Amino acid sequence: MKLQCVFEGIAIAGNKALLNDIYTELYITEGVTAEVNDEHEVRQIETASRKPDRPEKTTKLKDIFKDLSGRDVQIKRVLTMGVAGIGKTVLTQKYTLDWAEEKTNQDIQLIFLFTFRELNVLKERKFSLVGLIHHFFTETKEAGICSFEDFQVVFIFDGLDEYRFPLDFQNTESVTDVTKPTSVDVLLTNLIRGKLLPSARLWITTRPAAANQIPPECTGMVTEIRGFTDPQKEEYFRKRFRDEEKVSRIIFHIKTSRSLHIMCHIPIFCWITATVLEDVLNTRKRGGLPKTLTEMYIHFLVVQAKRKNIKYDGGVETDAHWSSESRKMIESLGKLAFEQLEKGHLIFYESDLIECDIDIRAASVYSGVFTQIFKEKSGLNQDKVFCFVHLSVQEFLAALHVHHTFINSGLNLLEEQQTTYQQSKPRESRDEPFYHSAVNKALQSLNGHLDLFLRFLLGLSLETNQNALRGLLTKTGSSPQSNKEALQYIKEKLSENLSAEKSINLFHCLNELNDRSLVEEIQLSLRSGRLSTDELSPTQWSALVFILLSSEEALEVFDLKKYSASEEALLRLLPVVKASNKALLSGCNLSEKSCEGLSSILSCQSSSLRELDLSNNDLGNSGVKLLSTQLASQHCKLETLSLSGCLIKEEGCSSLVKALASNPSHLRELDLSYNHPGKSGIKLLMAGQKYPSWRLNTLRVEPGGVQWLTPGLKKYSCQLTIDTNTVHTNLKLSNKNRKVTCVEEVQSYPDHPDRFDRYPQLLCSNGLTGRCYWEVEWSGDFYMSLSYRSISRKEGSKDCEFGCNDRSWSLNCSEGGPFSVWHNNRETSIFSSSSSSVSNKVAVYVDSPAGTLSFYRVSSDTLIHLHTFNTTFTETLYPGFTVYRGSSVSLC
Repeated sequence: MKLQCVFEGIAIAGNKALLNDIYTELYITEGVTAEVNDEHEVRQIETASRKPDRPEKTTKLKDIFKDLSGRDVQIKRVLTMGVAGIGKTVLTQKYTLDWAEEKTNQDIQLIFLFTFRELNVLKERKFSLVGLIHHFFTETKEAGICSFEDFQVVFIFDGLDEYRFPLDFQNTESVTDVTKPTSVDVLLTNLIRGKLLPSARLWITTRPAAANQIPPECTGMVTEIRGFTDPQKEEYFRKRFRDEEKVSRIIFHIKTSRSLHIMCHIPIFCWITATVLEDVLNTRKRGGLPKTLTEMYIHFLVVQAKRKNIKYDGGVETDAHWSSESRKMIESLGKLAFEQLEKGHLIFYESDLIECDIDIRAASVYSGVFTQIFKEKSGLNQDKVFCFVHLSVQEFLAALHVHHTFINSGLNLLEEQQTTYQQSKPRESRDEPFYHSAVNKALQSLNGHLDLFLRFLLGLSLETNQNALRGLLTKTGSSPQSNKEALQYIKEKLSENLSAEKSINLFHCLNELNDRSLVEEIQLSLRSGRLSTDELSPTQWSALVFILLSSEEALEVFDLKKYSASEEALLRLLPVVKASNKALLSGCNLSEKSCEGLSSILSCQSSSLRELDLSNNDLGNSGVKLLSTQLASQHCKLETLSLSGCLIKEEGCSSLVKALASNPSHLRELDLSYNHPGKSGIKLLMAGQKYPSWRLNTLRVEPGGVQWLTPGLKKYSCQLTIDTNTVHTNLKLSNKNRKVTCVEEVQSYPDHPDRFDRYPQLLCSNGLTGRCYWEVEWSGDFYMSLSYRSISRKEGSKDCEFGCNDRSWSLNCSEGGPFSVWHNNRETSIFSSSSSSVSNKVAVYVDSPAGTLSFYRVSSDTLIHLHTFNTTFTETLYPGFTVYRGSSVSLC
C-alpha cells in the first residue's frame, strides 16, 4: 500500500522508511478562528515556542472529527492549520493508514485523500463528484460504485495553500447533484459548504496564510498543529539514532542553540538537523557542531553534494564535493529560489523553470539527484509540480544566489535599479551598502517574509562559512571591515522603535554573525542582579526583550517590578507582557498612556495574556475606558483583571459593563475594590453578573468609597505606634515616641518578656491587616522591617534578628541610601537613585491578604520602587526597626 512508506525529507530517491516506524505523535490543539496570518512562518513558530504552559484543548489524530469541548457530537468539517514542514501531509497519511490497517475509525467506510497540488493540474477540466473520485480512485469505478450517499465517507484535502484557483463562496453556483459535471473549484466550494454530499465529513489542511479562504461558517472546528514539543523532539532523534551517546550529544547541542531549538519544533527541520549532525559526527573527530542556521544549511548542502557524488557519479568519500555540473545545478536552483521568493511563490510549474533557464527535461534530474533539496510531484495525468523541501531551504538558496551574484559581479539583486556608476565601483566599496540594503528591505516587509533570508545572507558574509562552501563559491568576499559595519548598522537599527518581531530577527542576525556582545552584556547584569534599567539605551532595552522572550523558562508570570516599576519600562517590555500568561503591574506608576499600550495586547489574537494585575495605578475612568474598548473584542481572552485602587468611579464601571456585554465569555474574575463605583456603578455590575452569558464568577467592589480616590499609595496610610515594651535598652525614644535614636547610655526601661535584649530593635503595636502604607525618615544605619510577633527576643542567635529568619523581612539602609533587603538570612542587593531630589525617606506598602510587601525610596514627586517580596503571610505582621549606634529614625 502506497501510504505504508514515506521518504524522509519528501525525497523521490531518498531513504524510504515505514511510516509506522518513524511516525512521532504531533501536538494538535484547538486553533483560533481561521483568520489570515501572513507572518513569516518562522515568526509563527517562534511565537508558538514562547507560549506559556497552560492546559489546552488537545486532540489525538484518531479523534480529529470529535468535538474538543467534550460534547458527544461529530464535527462534519475540520480545518487544520500548520506551518510548512510541520507534518500536515504525514498526519493525513497516518490517519488514512491507521484506518486501512483497521486500527482506528472503523465506522468509516471510505476515505478519499486528495492533495490540492494534484487538483491544480486538472486545470480547466470538468468533473462530477463521482467522476472526480473515479479519476483518482479507479478502484471505485471498477467496483461500480456510483453513489456514495449510503456510505460513511471522509474526504481529506491536503494543502489548501497550494491551490491555484479561487474558491468563491459568494458567487459560486449551488451544486447538489453528485453526477453533475462542473469545474473542480465549484465542486470543492459546494463540498465545503455542505451542499454536495452533505453526509460526508471533510478534513482540510493548510498553512495559516491561506486559512481565511474558508469562511468561518463553513468549518465546524479549527485545529492547529504546533509541531514537536520538547519531549517529542527527543523522541524523534531517539528513533532516528540508536547510539545513545550520539543522541545525547545531539539533543544537548540543540538545547544550547536557541535558534536551532526553536526550529526543531518543525519536524522537517529535525530531519535536516539529523542529516547534518549525523554526517558531522561521523566525519569529524574533533571540533564543534554547527550552531547557527547558516552553518546548518551549508552543511546540509554539502552533505547532499557528497551523496550525489557517491551515489550517482561513482565517486568516493574523499573526492571533491563540487563538480562543474553540480555547481551549475545549485546556481540554477538559487536563481529559481530567489526569483520565486520575490514573487511569493513556493510551488513551481514548468513555465517557472523555463523562466529561470532550467531545462524541463533536466528537472527530474534535479529532483532525483538533489532529492532532499528539490522535489517533484506528479498528478495522475503526469503533469509535474516542483517545490523545495521546505521554505527555509528555498530562502537559503535564494540568499546564496544573491550573495554569489554580488561577490562575482558586484550586482545587488536587492536593489530595484543599479546605475552603471554603482556597478563600476570596486566591490569592497559597495559591501557596506549591500548589507544595509538587505537589512532595510527585510525591515520594510510587514509580515517578515525576508527574515530568514536576511539571517542566511548575513551568515554567508563570514569567511568561515564561505570556506565551508569552497568549490561551490568560485570567489570569496566580504571584508572584516564590512562585517563590522553591518554589525554596527544592525545595532543602530535596534535603537529605533521597531516591532518586537523585527528586533528579535535582528538579534538572530547578530547571532549568525557570531556577535553576542549585546545579549551577553545584559545577561551578565541580570545574573549579577545589577541591571539598572534607568541607564539602558534603546538597543539594550531591545536586548532585554530578546533575552526574556528567548528564555528557556516558560513566560508564566511577568513581574514589571523586577526590572523597573515605571511606565517607560512597561512600554518597552510590552512584547514580554503579550507572551506571558500573567502580568503583575501593580503599583508601577502607570497612567492612561500605559492603557493604550496594553489595549493593543488585549485585542491581539496571538496574545497569551490571561491574568492582568493593574492595581494601585492611577488609571482613572479614562484609562479604564481605553482598556474596555479592547476587552470588548472577540479576540480578548483575559480571564482575571485587577483594577483595585485605580481611582475608578461610576463612569469607569459603565465602560466595563459595556465591554463585558459585548464579550462576556472569558472574564472570570474582576477586582474593583478600593475604588468609588457608587451605588449606580455597583448596581450595573451586579445586574450584568446575573446575565446567563456572563462568566464572571468573582466580583469584588468592597471596600469602596470616596476616601479611596486619593492618588498613589497614600490612600492606605496608617499611623504607627511604637510598642515601648519591645524597645531595646540602647534605643532612646523622643518627640512623643515618634523618633528613635541609638545611644550608648542604657535607657531605664522596665523588664518585659517582649523586650529585645540582643539587637537594637523594636516593634510597633500595629498589627497590619489589609493594605497599609507608611513613611520613615532616617540618618545613619538602620533596618526597616516587618515581622511576626512570634519572633524570638532573648536568644543570641539569628532567630531574633530582623531579616535573618523566616519570620521577618527587612530593608537595610545606610547614610548613602538603601542597599539591600534581607529575609531568612539571605541578602539581595538593590540599587537606588542617588539623585539630589531623593530624600532620606523610605516608604513601605504591604497588602497582607495578597502576600505582597514593597519598599520604596521617597523622591520629591514620586516613589522609587526598591524591592517587592511576594509570599504568603501566615501570621499578622508588625512594623519594626533596627537602629545602629549614632543613627536615628523618625515616623512621618
